[in-house]
Amino acid sequence: MPELPEVEVVRAGLSQHVLGAHISHVQVLHPRPVRRDPAGPQGFADRVVGRTITAVRRRGKYFWIALDERDAVLAHLGMSGQMLLKDADAADERHLRVRFGLEGVTSDSAPTGRLEMRFVDQRMFGGLSYAEDGALLPPEIAHIARDPLDSEFDEDAFVRAVRRRSSAVKRILLNQDVVSGIGNIYADEALWRARIHGERPGDRLSGPQARELLSHAREVMSHALAQGGTSFDALYVNVNGESGYFDRSLHAYGREGEPCDRCGTPIRRAAFMNRSSYFCPRCQPVPRRPRAGR
Repeated sequence: MPELPEVEVVRAGLSQHVLGAHISHVQVLHPRPVRRDPAGPQGFADRVVGRTITAVRRRGKYFWIALDERDAVLAHLGMSGQMLLKDADAADERHLRVRFGLEGVTSDSAPTGRLEMRFVDQRMFGGLSYAEDGALLPPEIAHIARDPLDSEFDEDAFVRAVRRRSSAVKRILLNQDVVSGIGNIYADEALWRARIHGERPGDRLSGPQARELLSHAREVMSHALAQGGTSFDALYVNVNGESGYFDRSLHAYGREGEPCDRCGTPIRRAAFMNRSSYFCPRCQPVPRRPRAGR
């Protein structure tokens, strides 16, 4: 699933090319991507047509396209969503779901000057919806915490939230009410860098340990962002259809059986919330269970 760096790459790419664009037409080719919009496919299209794109913003793994600085199109890429910019004459992608015709902007992707923004989603876990009064922040995602790369992120509040919870620290990192944008990949990488096992309870971390873990999460996502994100297959790409290269820099995630880059011990994989966690058993020892009271 695309995480913060991948979504930020898409947001930045859109922001570079579509600001000031007039949306001339919208075609919903499959109803599932707009399933959360109460107006349905045609209602979604009718409210977007004729609007002007004034900003592209993000919080955590969501991004939204501001319309006339009032409403917005809220987007989540899900497992395999892509938002591509293509020439209107380009062949349709196999899993094209929603098409937006854009006027008034130019792009390298559209040498004819007729640009389309295309939402492509093979597995269709992603989606789009119309957010009234959502130009600055869609109310549907107002509860989501800021992310570590946000200039207004409250580091002290994060440390307090971690240390008052008894749940596993990896679960806390994935809790979007505490901190947004950190997914399975970057949680494992940050924990490896901090030498902390993901099952260690949050209340068993010291303040400096929680702060160091946050620093590593911020660092690893910044490095991933600089390399265009992490791509394990063709499902995650930027707006020009290009893959990211951070998968070549991973130390833990997806490296089961390979030697730890720090100590040489084979990386292990463990089941975690219907997914997997990857860790070094030597650098990140499994936490001891506290002794039961008499």
